[in-house]
Amino acid sequence: VGLSLTQLFHNVGGRITDVLDQRLVNVYVAQYFQDETVDSQVTFNLAPQLGHESPYRIPTDADFDGAKTAISAFPHTDPAEAFGQHVNAAISSQIADSNSLLATIASLQPKAAVEDTNCYETKILRSCRQMREKVPQVFNVAAIRKYLENRSDPEPLKGVLYQELDRYNDLLVTLQSTLAQLELSIQGLIVVTPELEAVAAAIFDFRVPVPWSKCYPSLKPLSSWIRDLVNRISSFRGWIDIGLPRCFWLSAFTYPTGFMTALLQTTARNNSVSIDTLTWDFPIVNTAADAITEHAKEGSYCHGMFLEGARWDNANKCLTEPKPMELVCVMPVIHMRPTERAMFRGQEGIYACPLYMYPLRTGPRGRPSFVVSCDLNAGNHNAEYWTCRGTAMVLSTAS
Repeated sequence: VGLSLTQLFHNVGGRITDVLDQRLVNVYVAQYFQDETVDSQVTFNLAPQLGHESPYRIPTDADFDGAKTAISAFPHTDPAEAFGQHVNAAISSQIADSNSLLATIASLQPKAAVEDTNCYETKILRSCRQMREKVPQVFNVAAIRKYLENRSDPEPLKGVLYQELDRYNDLLVTLQSTLAQLELSIQGLIVVTPELEAVAAAIFDFRVPVPWSKCYPSLKPLSSWIRDLVNRISSFRGWIDIGLPRCFWLSAFTYPTGFMTALLQTTARNNSVSIDTLTWDFPIVNTAADAITEHAKEGSYCHGMFLEGARWDNANKCLTEPKPMELVCVMPVIHMRPTERAMFRGQEGIYACPLYMYPLRTGPRGRPSFVVSCDLNAGNHNAEYWTCRGTAMVLSTAS
């Protein structure tokens, strides 16, 4: 059956617009649309990943009614392996369903306990005071600009630093203002607005209020989100006070793409080449982030990535199967190294692994979660295998 991917896209009206979705559909098309699919001499296996025990088979001599009978005999619940995914994918799906159910149940609970009508307000007030103690102070950007004016940090990276500080300042001001107003409103000193009510409800349910999530997307619960915010601010204070990091914590950036563009600009200026002639190379560095003693000659060492749908084999320096119940694996340090396109040569056995900001790969409306595709050694499997696995890296987990 000679049905090309272009013909398939034409028949579905061009609804598949994402490049990575097209890549996945391309793998499935190559798997299903074959001459053996309609060969009456072959019992075609629709799920070769399940091997000889696969129940998904096309009967060789069935008519229309026989085909319907064969389809009705398929399992009512499809295992993750039938689509080329790891068994851990089913666990992730079940966790997501459970979290959704629990969130719905929690939203239906009364906000005030019968035995104590002030329970709700007391918890909110205590949480506000605890968070106000933890929320860092805003950056004095003007003083920082003057302090770094004569330092040897590359100018593109300085620009990225100032932009990140401005964004975090907006977030910190919002946090401090909201928490202060919420305390006053609970004490009856100011009027409670609908916005404050929404923030209070989110804090009571251990969720990140919507106004706080505009700086960067996250699926973390409130307590983990606050700790993560403190760590992010600390990483930038270290950059300012100690010096240019030898290994950047990529997760700290609200816009990692801006940081990567600055690396390209720095390399282009140092080598007197056009930035359009540069592309990326991603060597894996088997050294702990805190053990790196020198700055990269080109680009930068980066850490803070997590791998979903696979595990990194440090011994063989390639992708391998994750362990059961191992839903997320820590990636080693990656050298994000700009290189000229003319010198870059694609290699066999390489999987273009997408990097996302957080587990929700589609991202919020108006802000994609996708950052860049990193070329990783595919190991004993081809790239199509890891494409079906949904293998990807994220900069932030949901816990």
